[in-house]
Amino acid sequence: MLYKFLDKDPPLNPLLASFFSKTIGNLIARKTEQVIAFLKKKEGFISLVLKHIDASAMMDLLLRLISCVEPATLRQEVLHWLNDEKLVQRLIELIHTGKDEERQSNASQTLCDIIRLSRDQANQMQDNVDSDPLLTVLESQETVTGLLKNMFEGERSEASIVNGTQVLLTLLETRRSALEGLMDLYSQGYERSYTVSSSILSAIEPYLKDFQHLLLDPPKKSAILMTVGILEQPLGNARLHVARLVAALLQTSAPSICQELCNLATMDLLLDLFFKYSWNNFLHLQVELCVAAILNHPSSEEQPSLDIQNHDGDPVASNSDREGEKSTNSDLKSSVFNALVAHLFQKCQLVQRILNAWEENDKIQADGGTRRGNMGHLTRIANMVVQNLEKGPVQAQITDLIKELPEDCRGRWESFVDETLRETNRRNAVEL
Repeated sequence: MLYKFLDKDPPLNPLLASFFSKTIGNLIARKTEQVIAFLKKKEGFISLVLKHIDASAMMDLLLRLISCVEPATLRQEVLHWLNDEKLVQRLIELIHTGKDEERQSNASQTLCDIIRLSRDQANQMQDNVDSDPLLTVLESQETVTGLLKNMFEGERSEASIVNGTQVLLTLLETRRSALEGLMDLYSQGYERSYTVSSSILSAIEPYLKDFQHLLLDPPKKSAILMTVGILEQPLGNARLHVARLVAALLQTSAPSICQELCNLATMDLLLDLFFKYSWNNFLHLQVELCVAAILNHPSSEEQPSLDIQNHDGDPVASNSDREGEKSTNSDLKSSVFNALVAHLFQKCQLVQRILNAWEENDKIQADGGTRRGNMGHLTRIANMVVQNLEKGPVQAQITDLIKELPEDCRGRWESFVDETLRETNRRNAVEL
């Protein structure tokens, strides 16, 4: 009788769906074997749950199946059953242009939760040799490529871009979102609890130009009225998510990804948006994280090695091969990062942009106008450059790049650092 609730046509009554999910969830926790055996006998169970995925209670039900089943052997059996039912692939199919936005959002959230739950479980049971089949499928190049195809096929919609990118960002998480605190990035370096699988990065790389195109030509949005006036073309959630993705990719230190971002001049575009949308602090933080990742990239000894194991479980190279490759890889990483740093100061003209924006803001304020909304982040970026001139992995290179600046610009930078920035830092340090 309880199960028959799923036979209704969507949309389900949200309150009743929530009661249904809680009841089944409790039965799963208390009478695990009987309920799992019952559900497995029902041929279309997963199809019915996905038919109603626009109700968030159905998302909860799927996650209970993944997280509330004990003992470990039974849990593994359930995971294999869900994998045989192609749960991951069917959720990814829902993140597609033309699909209902609520369904897309819930499918995306379910996939993100599956990734985090599976990784947490794997961390707790390190002695358990069985890998999680759902996570293995999710991290495979084929699955990530399928997701990206869905996001960019046909007419692009903001919903599919945003929901798809959220799954990619979760796959790229190297530790649970401690990165929210920016100082974390500087103080703790790149401490990692998960390695990013190289298959994920290999799938994303060919699509970087599509993400770049989104920065230039986002899905159309109508003008909005803000407290600072009318914004003709808002930044939009799609472009903000692209900025988040670029920041996450730069933090992986993967040479081919960094090289491609350099070739596409993605940082130049993000800096353009940083100054154009001077009131969007969500964007300003992501651009700041990008600059931090380029300037603070770990030296080759500290760098996490990407997990280069193919999914048949065979290591790609023997230890002796790896030793030989290590020096080549670290040379390659160094040269790619040096190119990125040079790109930031030469093509993106970071120093000139900081100085020009600061002078423009001073002029606006002198005329009685409002201080621009990105000045706090600009102060932190300027301090980051100064700190890396004093010490840091690319100290010598930045010193040379500053020396290469035109003489008038170099003079302006030196007086800016000695006077303006110092005074700003002093004022910011005063307790209110």
